[in-house]
Formats: sequence, C-alpha cells, structure tokens
Amino acid sequence: MQLSHLVYICHATIIIITYTGKKLIMFNYLSKGCDASVLLDDTPYFTGEKNALPNHNSLRGFEVIDDIKEHLERICPSTVSCADILALAAREAIDQIGGPSWPVQLGRRDATTTSKEAAEQQIPSPIEPLENITAKFFSKGLDMKDVVALSGAHTIGFARCFTFKRRLFDFQGSGRPDPVLEFSLLSKLQNMCPNEDASNSNLAPLDATSTMTFDNEYYRNIVYNTGLLESDQALIKDRRTAPTVYYYSNNQFSFYNDFAESMVKLSNVGVLTGTEGQIRYTCGSVNY
Repeated sequence: MQLSHLVYICHATIIIITYTGKKLIMFNYLSKGCDASVLLDDTPYFTGEKNALPNHNSLRGFEVIDDIKEHLERICPSTVSCADILALAAREAIDQIGGPSWPVQLGRRDATTTSKEAAEQQIPSPIEPLENITAKFFSKGLDMKDVVALSGAHTIGFARCFTFKRRLFDFQGSGRPDPVLEFSLLSKLQNMCPNEDASNSNLAPLDATSTMTFDNEYYRNIVYNTGLLESDQALIKDRRTAPTVYYYSNNQFSFYNDFAESMVKLSNVGVLTGTEGQIRYTCGSVNY
C-alpha cells in the first residue's frame, strides 16, 4: 500500500472524509481484518457481521460510510475502497473529538464475503477473561501495549446494560455486586440498569467523566475503580497491563502517541491488496 495512492488519483478523498466523518465511527478490525467485511449486508449466501452478537444494536455509522462512498463514486468511480474509507473515517472521527491523528496508508481492497461466526469468535467480549482477550489481539500481530492503548477507545461511547449488568447484581455468580466497583458509581448504574430484562438495552457511558471527549480519563477511571466493563477494570489487576494503565492515567500525551501507533498497526491487519478482493460500488454489497 502507498500513502499517496488516493491523494493523487482522487484528490477529493480526504476532503470528503473530513467533511462527512464528523460522526463517531468505531469499527472492530479484530474479526477478519481491515477489509470492510463488517459493512456487508446479509445475503442468501452468507450471514454478515452486522448482526453478530458483539455488533448487534451496537455498531453505528453505516449510513455515514455509505454517504461517503456515494460521493466518491461520483467523483472517482471504482477507485476508493470501503476499507480505506473506514480507516480514514476512524482517524477523522477521533480527531474531531480532540484525539490524536495518525498516517493512514491507502490502497486496501474490499472483502467479497463475511462471517457472523468469525465475528462472534474473534471480537473480544466485555465479560471475557483478559487472557482470552490478549490472545485475540496477539493472533492479529498486536502486542500487550496495543491491548492497553486500544482499550483507551472506551474513553468515548456507550455500552448496553446487558454487557456489564452482572457486575451490578450477581458478579461471577456471587449474588452480590462486584466488590471492586466504586459505591457511588454502583448506585448510579443500578438505577440506570435495574435488574430486569427490560433494561438490557439501556445505555451507560463508557467514560462518565468526559463522555464525548477523547482523553485519558478512561485510565483514571480504572485506577479509581470506576471502569464500566469487566474487561476494562481487569487491566488494573494484571501485572502485565497495570503499569501501562497507571502510566497513561498520568500521561495523556504518551497515551495519544501509543494509541496512534496501535491504530496504524490495527488498520493494517488482514488487508487485501493488489488483485485480492475488489473495490465495491456500494459498501453494503459485493460487485457481481
């Protein structure tokens, strides 16, 4: 892949991405990689990733990507892949809310298939042991620093109650709340997510301190036992990850640098280039 590939061929690309990508878009590359497979709608031939359990009623922003693609197809048809749009849009979205920027190599091509099963197996769960989560990162060529740095994306956004409710009422089958969870936060969350199925889809901020600002408050929350997800709070309990959590909690600049480096690595996981895949005409379906 060459960084200049699309800038010369289609000079409007960056301008359109910057203009349209103001909504926050975070797509998980840990399934098949950065090949835009997550954008494919279900067909008679495969069930896609959109409705996989980790993504169902969770991923947002598909219409933003579709809008960007529609603009680009008018200006430079069959040139800019949906995978490149995702990579650029993720960077622009983070930049819009005060986060770091990073170079995005271009020239990815789009997958022609997708897999709900792969998404459910490879995307980390918020109640999964840290050992399992790190193994999934390692399988993609990422390391322990990437695990901690990329977890910092939880400084923005929301989680549905069902992803953390057991911490509030029945932690690990104990019949009691997670003893680590700070009491005042526990009380607020129990009000937001009462112990009934009807509350499962209610939303709580991943970072209640600065919900829509990209900063290092996520790590400070973990240090003070106010991390929302089990998988977040687990980072402070493991001797391999705890020092980095403490470091980022006091060094936002270092977190920004490491997050940017990790995003470069993540956006190059499982890419298709050359004659692999295709450049889709629309991001929700393959070319036939």
